[in-house]
Amino acid sequence: MKTSQNTVLLIGGTAGIGLEIAKQLTALDNHVIITGRNQERLDTAAASLQNVTTILSDVSKAGDVDQLVERIKVDFPQLDIIINNAGRAILYNLADQGQDAFANAEDEMLTNYLSIIRINQKLLPVLLAQESSAIVNVSSIVAYVPGITLPTYAASKAALHSYSTSLRLSLEETSVKVFELMPPLVDTEFSKEIGGHNGIKPSVVADDLLAALANDEYEIRVGDTAKIYELFRQSPVDALNVMNASRKANIDSVQH
Repeated sequence: MKTSQNTVLLIGGTAGIGLEIAKQLTALDNHVIITGRNQERLDTAAASLQNVTTILSDVSKAGDVDQLVERIKVDFPQLDIIINNAGRAILYNLADQGQDAFANAEDEMLTNYLSIIRINQKLLPVLLAQESSAIVNVSSIVAYVPGITLPTYAASKAALHSYSTSLRLSLEETSVKVFELMPPLVDTEFSKEIGGHNGIKPSVVADDLLAALANDEYEIRVGDTAKIYELFRQSPVDALNVMNASRKANIDSVQH
């Protein structure tokens, strides 16, 4: 997959991993369309970039997605990459009776999984019209190994991992390539509550994504994700213990 002179739709690109991906893509002469739910954050992101278009849009709302799709079809029919980076994570413990696990899971599943299926399906005809195109779904290390602190978030990312694999198989005879980006803990505002300051820089994630796009490496296991994946293959129990030991330590450090 070429990494320059593309038209890229980046869902959730105003901060963190998304903003860093936008910076690197625009530096390579790609036009990036960034969506987000907050106009002020969109404006701030746009001010730091060149060759971008910002669109106020909430991927979890069907009406917003319909308007976004129509805008793409009219103004950007050459769209050839979609990066699904919007995310919702709720930090809690399933044993906490003060939490509504169903409501939390419903919220996370809608943003992290169902919304991605919807926008991919609606924009697939645009991608199929291109000579070469790609879908990038951003999942997580917890797609392999769930944790005590983000239980239903992990479930949504596991669902996204399964869907991404099925989508790749379904489209393997077409022009559309399907990538899955699996970051570990990253130092962003999004991960602040689980010790994000201990994580890798967003630039590392963006670097690995661009390298994988160029080399058609479809499952992109960044940093510790690759280590956890190998441990998971050898011993799922050991991987689970390692993951949750680190998560508990992060939570303890935050609480104390």
